[in-house]
Amino acid sequence: MINLKTVEKKLDDYAAQQTLPSKRATQLFRHVLNDVIAKATTANLDGTFFVATGDIPAMWLRDATFQILPYLSLADEIPELRTIAKGVLRQELIYVQHDPYANAFNQTASDAHWAEDESNIPISPFVWERKFEVDSLCAPLFLATAMHQQDPTDDFLDDEFWSTLAVIIGVFQQEQHHGDSPYFFNRSTGPASDTLKNHGRGTEVGDPGMIWSGFRPSDDACQYGYLVPSNMFAVSVLRDLLPLIPDNQQILSQDTAKLIEEVTAGIQEYGVVTLPTGKKGYAYEVDGLGHVNLMDDANVPSLLSQPFLGYTTSADPLYQNTRAFILSVQNPYYYSGRILEGIGSAHTPKNYVWPISLAMEGLTSTDPLVQAARLEAIALTDNRTQQCHEGVNVDDPRQFTREWFSWSNMTFCQLALKLLSAPSA
Repeated sequence: MINLKTVEKKLDDYAAQQTLPSKRATQLFRHVLNDVIAKATTANLDGTFFVATGDIPAMWLRDATFQILPYLSLADEIPELRTIAKGVLRQELIYVQHDPYANAFNQTASDAHWAEDESNIPISPFVWERKFEVDSLCAPLFLATAMHQQDPTDDFLDDEFWSTLAVIIGVFQQEQHHGDSPYFFNRSTGPASDTLKNHGRGTEVGDPGMIWSGFRPSDDACQYGYLVPSNMFAVSVLRDLLPLIPDNQQILSQDTAKLIEEVTAGIQEYGVVTLPTGKKGYAYEVDGLGHVNLMDDANVPSLLSQPFLGYTTSADPLYQNTRAFILSVQNPYYYSGRILEGIGSAHTPKNYVWPISLAMEGLTSTDPLVQAARLEAIALTDNRTQQCHEGVNVDDPRQFTREWFSWSNMTFCQLALKLLSAPSA
């Protein structure tokens, strides 16, 4: 069994040898690089690993993937990290098989839940929350493709993985026609964004070929059911997996290829719109009936993050037009203040920018100066807690949400590792 304390020590030793463009960024990196291993990860007896999101004692499929992802670049130096990544992936696959409509899970069948919710099936004691988010099913696939790219010789894509992919494809096919889906989600407490309208079914939608999502990666309800960045994420991961599907899985291969084609066509037909700038770019959400939502949210997948997720490149004109729009005051969730500017979220108060979006702005930039500037912006707004928070007030870094948000810490590390791997580093 992996000794997590040993891995933590190796990460500390690695971090101690690294120097980033500023003292504050270096100090923060050295403090949070081991965050997931030291504080969030629990080894299970079956070789899997449970990864808590931070100050909430549950494992989000999306968060766990992005918490572990930066470690893959260090797996050659610290091989135990790859073993841990495999164990996290296996745990994610188990959860997806258990309930592919859930977004967050308990380590045991503790019956702990965020709230007393109603859905089309009884909510399992393993499920923390049953909000259907397309990106939750994409996240394990993204981790798997990243692991394959890091070491193509490692044959870890086994029968369990392909059977889970078949489950995911089946759900995606069902939710291309949400009107025929049995899924609903009702929450009687909390803000309106925590539940779905229309008796838990969501707002009215057409069938544009894309995959319906009840909720955004912020866990807030979608305004319109076809979340474009999440559909882009689905295309990206399935496109990477398609050539890896075994020859004896012809139906799975055909279904995957068909889904890629249909979702891509839907994005191009319904998701490409004229932005307020007058240029063509991507909408955040559409309903397939003519309504569009022009914005971006800090949470990943976002429109900003698409080059990082592999759907497109930073040089793509449509992406460049979209980026210019969402990184401006024309995006209703772009905030600028005395200390900070960047993208926030409807999930947090007005004028709160998320370090995740600042890190993603750097990760999707081809300019090392922009990358370093965004890293420094995060480091200077941690309120000397040595933690990257969820949202930070643009005028006062003493005001923030979430004491410990491990995904935010690790996205900062992802950007730091990118800078450290650059030829000039």
